[in-house]
Amino acid sequence: MMLFEPIKLRNIIIKNRIMMSPMCQYSAQGDGMANDWHFVHYVTRAVGGTGLIILEATDVEARGRITDYDLGIWKDEQIQPLKRIVDECKKYGATIGIQLSHAGRKSEVTDDTPVAPTSMEWNKDYKTPKELSKKEIKDIINKFREAAVRAEKAGFDIIEIHGAHGYLIHEFLSPLSNKRTDEYGGTTENRTRFLREVIQAVKEVWPKDKPIFLRVSADDYIEGGINIDEMVRILSLIKDEGIDVIDVSSGGLLNAKIELYPGYQVKYSERIKKELGFKTASVGLITQPELAEDVLRSGRADIVILGRELLRNPYWPLQAARHLRYDIQWPKQYERAKLK
Repeated sequence: MMLFEPIKLRNIIIKNRIMMSPMCQYSAQGDGMANDWHFVHYVTRAVGGTGLIILEATDVEARGRITDYDLGIWKDEQIQPLKRIVDECKKYGATIGIQLSHAGRKSEVTDDTPVAPTSMEWNKDYKTPKELSKKEIKDIINKFREAAVRAEKAGFDIIEIHGAHGYLIHEFLSPLSNKRTDEYGGTTENRTRFLREVIQAVKEVWPKDKPIFLRVSADDYIEGGINIDEMVRILSLIKDEGIDVIDVSSGGLLNAKIELYPGYQVKYSERIKKELGFKTASVGLITQPELAEDVLRSGRADIVILGRELLRNPYWPLQAARHLRYDIQWPKQYERAKLK
C-alpha cells in the first residue's frame, strides 16, 4: 500500500505519503505570533496520522503578509510559539515543515504598501504595489535567508518555498505580472532569477541533511501567462539548485476560470516528474483513498497532498487505512475505536 509507505528525503523519513497542504488560518494575534488555535489545529492532524504537515504561509517580513492575521517568521520572538507546535506534532510521529512566503502585491496588510516586481495591482480592490528596486529585491532575499535560520531554530524538518498562487515569487515568474526590463524581467531565465537567488540564500543556512520543497503554480490559466511548457522551462533552470520536491499546484496569479475535478492538477505533477526527474507532490481535490493510492502507484507523484479534506476530517489518514484494509498504528488512546 504505497499511501502508507515511508519516504526518505535526505535524512528525513516521512512515515507515509500523506501531506497536509499549507492553508492559512488568518488567526495570528499580536504581530504574526502563533497561538493556541495553531497549536490545536496542527497537533490534531498529527494525532490523525498525517505523515507530513506543512504550516501555512509564514511570512518573511511584516509587509509580506496576506492579511494582518498571518503567521510570521521575521523576528526571533516568533520562534518559540512555532517550536511549541513543532515539538508536539513530532510526539505523534509527524514530520513537520514550514512554508516561507511573501505575498507581494496580494498583501492586504493595513498599514503597509505592498511590493511587487512591477507596479500592477492584483485587482481593483487591492492597493497598487510599489515596484521593487534591485536593492529591495536583495533585502527580501536576505529575509528569506534569515527566516530559514529561524525555521531551523524552531526545529522544522522541511522548508517549503512558496512560489505559487500569485504571491511574490510567482509574480516574478509570470510574464503577466513581471514587466521589468532589467535582469529580473523579460526572458524566462531573467524571470526565474529571483526564485533561484531565494533558493540559494535558503540553502546557505539550511542544514544539508534536511529537504527543501518548492510550491509552484504550473498553469496561470490565462493566455500569455505560465503554462505547463513554461513551467517545465522554469524548473529546468533551477534543477541543479538542490530542490528535493516540487509541490505542484496551479492558478492564483489572476482570477481565471479553472475546471475542477478530482485530481485535476495531477497531470502537471506527472509531467514535471517524468520530464525533469524531480520528486513531486500533487494536490487538487484528492479526497478518496483509492485516488490517492492510484496517483502514487501509477508514478504520477511521490506524495499526495490533502487540503480542505483535512480541514473537514483531521483523521482522514486513519480512516483511509481502515477503508483500504491496511493496518497502521493508531494513537493508543484511540485504539478502542479501531476496527480490526
